[in-house]
Amino acid sequence: MADLGFIAPDWVQALQEQDSLLKSLASLLAARSAAGEQILPAPEVMFRALSLPLSEVKVLIIGQDPYPTPGHPNGLAFAANKQVRPLPRSLSNIYKELQADLGIAPVPHPDLSPWLSQGVLLLNQVLSVTAGDAGSHQNLGWSPIVQSILKALNELPHPPVALLWGKHAQKLSQALPNAEQLHSAHPSPLSASRGFFGSKPFSNINRLLSEKGQKPIDWSLPKA
Repeated sequence: MADLGFIAPDWVQALQEQDSLLKSLASLLAARSAAGEQILPAPEVMFRALSLPLSEVKVLIIGQDPYPTPGHPNGLAFAANKQVRPLPRSLSNIYKELQADLGIAPVPHPDLSPWLSQGVLLLNQVLSVTAGDAGSHQNLGWSPIVQSILKALNELPHPPVALLWGKHAQKLSQALPNAEQLHSAHPSPLSASRGFFGSKPFSNINRLLSEKGQKPIDWSLPKA
């Protein structure tokens, strides 16, 4: 995968123990696709989150699985392709909290790649999904791979600040004992009013980064 530009080279070593599982998953997904199943996102962006080098990760934001709508998922948790309208509802709530927290006005698009370029790893717990069927690949075998990713992050000299939204993400808390962690409700419409709004995740992340002597994240996004 690194040879094809799918992931940064320093992730290869971190995922070496999962090499056979990764090959097995690739074969399974290819076979299902050949049989007519529409699998999202496209293979070339499925591992896009890991294009951010392991050594440069400062913040970890954990999502669940890719958006199941064709044309939406782009390999980054909570993000979508720039032309997608309307915004995914969870992301719309993230933008609302960003404005309440830091005064940054919402942008009309769902492209979060500027965050990735600053060291924010936007990682889903499951990296694929069947179009139109949310959560359909949860039992496909992604869990050991994600656990290896978290292990590598936890063992960094400066583990990232981990933002764990909702119980689904918070189940992974024990895999990151060395990381500063922020917990709150999930930004989805079903739970955002139960502790996500008002949690000030962005200013709290920047405070923790500053305390570690690291440069804070510029959470603003270009309007177009």
